Amino acid sequence: MKKISICLLLFCTAISCKYLDVVPDGIATIDNAFTMRQSAEKFLFTCYSYMPQNGNMNTNLAFSAADEIWHDDPPRDVNVTFYNIARGLQNVANPLGNYWSGGAPAEQLYIGIRDCNIFLENIGRVRDLPEFERKRWIAEVKFLKAYYHFFLFRLYGPIPVVRENLPISATPEQVQVEREPVDSCVSYIVQLLDEVIAEENLPDKLAGTEASELGRITKPIAYALKAKVLVTAASPFFNGNTDYGTLKLAKGPALFDPNYKAEKWGAAVKACQEAIDFCHSMGYGLYHFPGNFQYTLNDTIQKQLDIRAALTSVFNNPEVIWHNTNSFTGDLQRWSMPLIAAGTSTAGPKGILAPTLKMAEMYYTRNGVPITEDKTFDYNRRFALRKAVAAERFYIKDGEETVQLHFDREPRFYASISFDRGTWFGNWVNNYDVTKTLHYVQIRFGEVAARRGISNYSVTGYGIKKLVNIETSCAADGNFTANVQNYPWPELRLADLYLLYSEALNEANGYTPETTKWINLVRERAGLGTVETSWETFAKDPLKYRNKEGLRDIIRRERTIELAFEGSRFYDLRRWKTAHLELNSPIKGWDITQKDAASYYKERLLFNQRYSLRDYLFPIQLSEVTINPKLVQNPGW
Repeated sequence: MKKISICLLLFCTAISCKYLDVVPDGIATIDNAFTMRQSAEKFLFTCYSYMPQNGNMNTNLAFSAADEIWHDDPPRDVNVTFYNIARGLQNVANPLGNYWSGGAPAEQLYIGIRDCNIFLENIGRVRDLPEFERKRWIAEVKFLKAYYHFFLFRLYGPIPVVRENLPISATPEQVQVEREPVDSCVSYIVQLLDEVIAEENLPDKLAGTEASELGRITKPIAYALKAKVLVTAASPFFNGNTDYGTLKLAKGPALFDPNYKAEKWGAAVKACQEAIDFCHSMGYGLYHFPGNFQYTLNDTIQKQLDIRAALTSVFNNPEVIWHNTNSFTGDLQRWSMPLIAAGTSTAGPKGILAPTLKMAEMYYTRNGVPITEDKTFDYNRRFALRKAVAAERFYIKDGEETVQLHFDREPRFYASISFDRGTWFGNWVNNYDVTKTLHYVQIRFGEVAARRGISNYSVTGYGIKKLVNIETSCAADGNFTANVQNYPWPELRLADLYLLYSEALNEANGYTPETTKWINLVRERAGLGTVETSWETFAKDPLKYRNKEGLRDIIRRERTIELAFEGSRFYDLRRWKTAHLELNSPIKGWDITQKDAASYYKERLLFNQRYSLRDYLFPIQLSEVTINPKLVQNPGW
């Protein structure tokens, strides 16, 4: 009997993952795995255990493989495998982020799919399992099987679909599986999700206490993933892409259909609408910070916490549809936050994860339009120095100088990014009261957050405020690890779904009030006016939103801002087929080696990114293609 590794994924308030063998000697067979409910449940959690750990920047491929954050060169103190993809170091011999074969550092998702099939084939044999629970577990594993296929599909394009495991008696010819066309892959993924939704065996909400089952699949998650799958399938890279005509089976059709199909956007619209309607019926909505009796807030800080906590708040958060509990965010928070106040502890914030200057410029002005389009914002003088006044003290330290780029920006800029002389509410002892002077970032040469050695500093001069839980607090000595509030990674949240819906509506129908209704809900929570009002009042092209191409640009910019540093941009640029435009530009930051403001605020080139057609799809490891010649390699590799 084939031996298998059985693990138990514990869902607990500490949001940690532990594993427990089924039998004392660690050796388990399929027979004893499905003898009793207890051991079968452990196999169920084994199927969950392949979930990519997206709450950890070392294991979240999309977090650092694009252009949102950067490290020093050579990078130190973090696993930079995925960051090396952004630096153009992907290869075919030992691919980085090898989710196909496993490694560098990635789960072998085809093993996860295999275990899902084993579970589905054998769960009917468990004698002491109530039928309602058996049906729920089957639905969960079908969903996971769909998700793992989708994860591979987004990276590799057309993939082999594993509907059932091959029998032990399979011939060498049968073992040499082939990739399936794009539409076939999507059809199977959607088929699994449709089955899960129609059978109604998933709970509408989690039973019992939220902590006891956090991360388990529910019906809203299935609806939301289906919407994301169909928007992806309708997007330019997978819909009418003529650049992959040479990617064909040895005997068979092209794996990419070069013909654009408008009906794909119609299917995406329907899926998004159904997902949003169902989520609303279950009480999901955009998050607003409920306040805290220990904090003294004002409207400015309240709005920033609405944005920050939508991502990092775990319980009583109506926005997060799916928490990925196979995650650890402690290091993510520590590496995002610069040292704000002097401390003696060596366990303080590191500030290693450095947003690029490109991302700082991506955010809107306070008028809700890009800095290049706002007729009231002097873009050519964005690097000129300006001194903050008392009225601006909740954004920038009163009386301190920084660049014009950091003034008069939208609330999400101040809620998401830290910068030199920018204030930071919370996360440090005695820093939760707006009636007192708030801490602020000092990152110029020789200052508290500046480079003090060969590592543990921001190479661009920026930090990520958005990823730090407001309940995480440094002690007086700067110790960060003593009170880190881990949170499970928000795999899907409602704001993402709203923006997908606006995108699908625009591609299907162009501008209508219904198209912008959903993006405007996200903008309202961010403290901005509607698309219509903002563009008509402040933009150089006031009617840009009225045509499909202009509104497409607006929606894409909105996704980039709202979902910044969540791993969305990596996948969005690929499905939009714009990665070769966005990722072929210089990576820049400030001159962090300088002490005075005039010298510090000079653009410094960190890297010239290069991105070609081949980079849209990951390479299949060379050894896999050698073993199975029917696996056609992706173009360029």
